[in-house]
Amino acid sequence: MSLDHIRNFCIIAHVDHGKTTLSDRLLEHTKTIEKRQMKEQLLDAMDLEREKGITIKCHPVTMNYFAPDGQAYVLNLIDTPGHVDFAYEVSRSLAACEGAVLLIDASQGVEAQTVANATLAMNQGLEIVPVINKVDLPSARPEEARRQVEDILTIPAHDAVLASGKSGIGIDDIMQAIVRRVPKPRWADYPQARALVFDSLFDAYKGVISYVRVFSGTFRPGQGIELMYNGVRSVIKEVGTFSPRMTPCDELGPGSVGYIVINIREVADVKVGDTITLAADRAKDPVPGFKEVRPMVFSGIYPLDTADYEKLKTSLGKLAINDSALSYTAESSTALGFGFRCGFLGLLHMEIIQERLRREYDLDIISTYPSVVYRVFTTDGQLHVLENPVMMPDPSAIDHIEEPTIRAHIHIPGTSIGDMLALIQEKRGVLERTETIDAERVVLVCQLPLNEILVDFNDRLKSITRGYGSMDYDFGDYVTSDLVKMDIRVNEEPVDAFSTIVHASKAEGRGRALCEKLKELLPRQLFKIAIQAAIGSKVIARETLGSMGKDVTAKCYGGDITRKRKLLDKQKEGKKRMKQIGRVDIPQEAFIKILKNEG
Repeated sequence: MSLDHIRNFCIIAHVDHGKTTLSDRLLEHTKTIEKRQMKEQLLDAMDLEREKGITIKCHPVTMNYFAPDGQAYVLNLIDTPGHVDFAYEVSRSLAACEGAVLLIDASQGVEAQTVANATLAMNQGLEIVPVINKVDLPSARPEEARRQVEDILTIPAHDAVLASGKSGIGIDDIMQAIVRRVPKPRWADYPQARALVFDSLFDAYKGVISYVRVFSGTFRPGQGIELMYNGVRSVIKEVGTFSPRMTPCDELGPGSVGYIVINIREVADVKVGDTITLAADRAKDPVPGFKEVRPMVFSGIYPLDTADYEKLKTSLGKLAINDSALSYTAESSTALGFGFRCGFLGLLHMEIIQERLRREYDLDIISTYPSVVYRVFTTDGQLHVLENPVMMPDPSAIDHIEEPTIRAHIHIPGTSIGDMLALIQEKRGVLERTETIDAERVVLVCQLPLNEILVDFNDRLKSITRGYGSMDYDFGDYVTSDLVKMDIRVNEEPVDAFSTIVHASKAEGRGRALCEKLKELLPRQLFKIAIQAAIGSKVIARETLGSMGKDVTAKCYGGDITRKRKLLDKQKEGKKRMKQIGRVDIPQEAFIKILKNEG
């Protein structure tokens, strides 16, 4: 088909603004899917996506559309995630398109990720088509949403399409706006063949399947190709398009979105964001925009059964090809055995990966408390990049420690501003400025330490704002902070799985809570056990687990009291000796309960 009649676009929006529902209506309208095969959230293939009501992976689909004038068009749609943790996924999808449908909920208005995703699209030079969605809701305020699009996003909204993905209002108007406003495929006149890999997956039968957007040239089965990032060469086994299932075809030409099955079995060889070119006529420049993603949150993942270590390693390898934001390295723990230190973009990303390991690969796993990457400067002038608290240098050799921060834009109702400021202060944040959106909503721009928002910040934000608050963030600078490594000792022995880096002001409270929890969970021994939280040699919190009672005087039937006293003194001496040589084995269940409670 002529390039003039091909349109590549994606749908971007805040979480839960109706991207996937709108995709369903577009598939119905173009008859890509028959009515009898249609189901809700068709493009959300994972059970996790359906359960949580969020898109985790981008999903491409090719649609044939006949305009009112009878002209046929090929529309390539990529459904993208909305959550900030999957921003890398969104940026890859945007790089494969020329236009973006920006969806705004008519009752919620412009929210945090709306701004973030619109900015990403503008930076990529995409044509933006604003759509005000859910106009059929009783609480819809389309004119207010239109005004916010112009004021906050500086996008002309006079011709924004009013639509409803649920009831099908305005679907044809959206299709016509895409055909009219999204430009034809770019960079098609480049002399050599180039295709951008925007996603990949591993198939047990076919090997590596790369989802590609072809910018120039033609790719056919049997051709030799090269991956430009690492120079790996291979042969194309199959090419095809998505409708929405994988459908093999003879070739993929300029402007096409489809898949290429490469004769590669090593999952680590294909990087999302890489450029595929023909080995016989190699391109000089890759498609712009590829960059290595930086994980920001780290957590240890260990198999509950040590025999599953190799299975976990293989499963992480397969997940990493499908999710380039995941990184992992092998590590071992005295308490938990062999496992992996995994890097994630955020806490939701971590939760999704762990859940996918449990469901898709049938693994029983345990994860350690999430931590971030610290920079430790020692007195000899060296810099240590610290991903695992166990690797912390000796406190006497540390000059200062820097922690990563984020710059957050928090959208909240004006009535919640007092409680929100208290939460920011509690999390050691600094408010930079307040912006007023309209009579009801404000934006708080603040700097927060990354490790303070890891666990409960988003939950408390939703609780304070009764679900109306939203947050987007960019990674900021490293700042010097008063951080300490807190160890948990059981019977004078440090337990490395519970080691964490905390701010000095919060160490005591955190240590006390952990000691109390361990006291509840640890089984009693024949001697007393001291459970301590310590910073270096200084103990900051302590609990004592009482010993199991054994009635050594049961065999005494009367007689002088000195007989009983003698037996009790003998028992006391035995317990003292046992405490010196006794070893406390912390059961796996205690680790699981503590780490689940912490995470």
